[in-house]
Amino acid sequence: MANNDELDMLRTISAPPPGRDAKSRALQAALAAYDLENSSPAGQGSRPGLRLTDRIQQLWSGMMQKKLYAAPALATLVALPVAGYATFYLMDRPQSPFVFGTDREVTEAPAARPATPRERHEADAESGAARLYAEPKSAPAVAQRQDKSATAMPAPAAESVAPMSGAVGFAGNYRSKPDRMVYAPADAIMPMEESNDRVQEFETNPVRSALETPVSTFSVDVDTASYSFVRRSLKEGVLPQPDTVRVEEMINYFPYDWKGPETAETPFNPTVTVMPTPWNDHTRLMHVAIKGFDVKPAEQPRANLVFLIDVSGSMNEQDKLPLLRSAFRLLVGKLKPDDTVSIVTYAGAAGTVLEPTRVSERDKILQAIDTLTPGGSTAGEAGIKEAYRLAEKSFVEGGVNRVMLATDGDFNVGQSDDGKLKRLIEEKRESGVFLSVFGFGRGNLNDQTMQTIAQNGNGTAAYIDTLAEAQKVLVQDASSTLFPIAKDVKIQVEFNPEKVSEYRLIGYETRALKREDFNNDRVDAGEIGSGHSVTAIYEITPKGSPAVMIDDLRYGSAAADHSPRVQNAGEYAFVKIRYKLPDGDVSKLITTPVTAANEAASLAAVSDDQRFSVAVAAFGQKLRNADQTEKLGYDRIIEIAAAARGADPYGYRSEFLSLVRLASALDSGKR
Repeated sequence: MANNDELDMLRTISAPPPGRDAKSRALQAALAAYDLENSSPAGQGSRPGLRLTDRIQQLWSGMMQKKLYAAPALATLVALPVAGYATFYLMDRPQSPFVFGTDREVTEAPAARPATPRERHEADAESGAARLYAEPKSAPAVAQRQDKSATAMPAPAAESVAPMSGAVGFAGNYRSKPDRMVYAPADAIMPMEESNDRVQEFETNPVRSALETPVSTFSVDVDTASYSFVRRSLKEGVLPQPDTVRVEEMINYFPYDWKGPETAETPFNPTVTVMPTPWNDHTRLMHVAIKGFDVKPAEQPRANLVFLIDVSGSMNEQDKLPLLRSAFRLLVGKLKPDDTVSIVTYAGAAGTVLEPTRVSERDKILQAIDTLTPGGSTAGEAGIKEAYRLAEKSFVEGGVNRVMLATDGDFNVGQSDDGKLKRLIEEKRESGVFLSVFGFGRGNLNDQTMQTIAQNGNGTAAYIDTLAEAQKVLVQDASSTLFPIAKDVKIQVEFNPEKVSEYRLIGYETRALKREDFNNDRVDAGEIGSGHSVTAIYEITPKGSPAVMIDDLRYGSAAADHSPRVQNAGEYAFVKIRYKLPDGDVSKLITTPVTAANEAASLAAVSDDQRFSVAVAAFGQKLRNADQTEKLGYDRIIEIAAAARGADPYGYRSEFLSLVRLASALDSGKR
């Protein structure tokens, strides 16, 4: 009971007033506890926007923290170009609290106005659009999201930005499509967008025994699409997929000053040289160069051209239809007033936009090009048939009749099967109308179909990734692109086993022919245009060389001892070229023996063009991971190419050197 009374008493007694010293000690203790609880290495509250120079400096510091300074050479090759790109990027962006190069970054999606109904419709219709926004996670959750089964939330609206190719990531990740870019937190792992590009898979040519298989046969290839595709990949910071690298197309991308013929009656002249191999001291290269007769502008025949243009929904990207329109405007400017242009488009169905029109009505043609807009699926078969119909309707006897197909190759309506398209093109080429194919864009590029169409339509294929490339293909190289001087051109080389143990054709894997196809005029092969140069390179192993890779046959030597001596035993090989004139049906033959007179003692003894083409061949093989060039360094390729650059009026060879340096840095970075 006493205890209860004491408690009641305490409840009614007033607390004594605090002393001044006690109050001061309590306040200090409280402030110290608050500071301890809320201390953080990062500043609190809203971070003000950084000035442009401060943001660049912070990006550079962040890259240095990634230990780039530990490898000075790599820093020079990689860090500086990246910093330059970042500077351009930052200058193109509004000031925002997007911070690079820190361990604890704050990233936000840019504020944007609500999308209009039309914009929402276009965004929904855009083929393959990737609108993903990775949700911020704690460190353990981010690690779990590296799995392919990771989910992503729909993206908030993003502001419109300038179109960019590829995907580049610094501290923050983003996905890009033309006119649309979405940010994600820097520590978020975003699923990479898979490419739907279709390319033909093929094996690199093997080493063959000259005793067992002495004959090599192939169709010429003057296409250049592979080089442009490789260039785009490297400039986007990615080593190209090996099957996109067709070495002969890389070699033949460059103009060479081979010796040409005197008249169009003999449309080209072969030059053969045997020289040392830069990547193997025990083998040699047999370099076969062909130069086509160059038709003078005053002698160029009239041109009847049909522009067959893909305007399907998949072409709705900045590097597709808009670039295509600009490219064909350049071509129209190159044509003569009495040339004829027609325009056929295809999407859900084919349609004639412009009936055959003289180039003297240039404004009418350009207006028709400018009105092209994308939409619908891809009815390629119907478009091809309509284009050939117009070409035949305006056929010019003795002139150039050509369909010029521009597409990303995404045929999905009608005959979309490669085999059926091939048969359709084979049927149409009998009309005397040639075909050129120009590829645009990335992501769903159907390079395989475009190659099939070009190879079977007496045509050529090019890939246009920039307006500069359009200028090269359609303006600078217009004569070779438009005016054929020979068709169904085939090369056959027979090697002498008395002088050559083994050989290997560098490139032309997709152009291989059977031995009997060489003399069969019904078998289609490549065309050569006015002034075109074609280069083929064999790596050969001389008899008795320690580089021989194939064992002798157990019974082959005994059989050879009882056989008559080989005729023309002093020759390395015998080169045969078969061709038809553009309006001819019967082939003609050119032959060239390869003897000691064709030998060069050293690589330095051959021309700049020959050495440069060898450097390109080495680079192409290296990108394909060929065994033969495994030990050849990029520095050696650069050394050969730089010394052989020679006259380079358009900068193509200088650009090649830059690509080799890029590949070297990327290859080093993946190890």
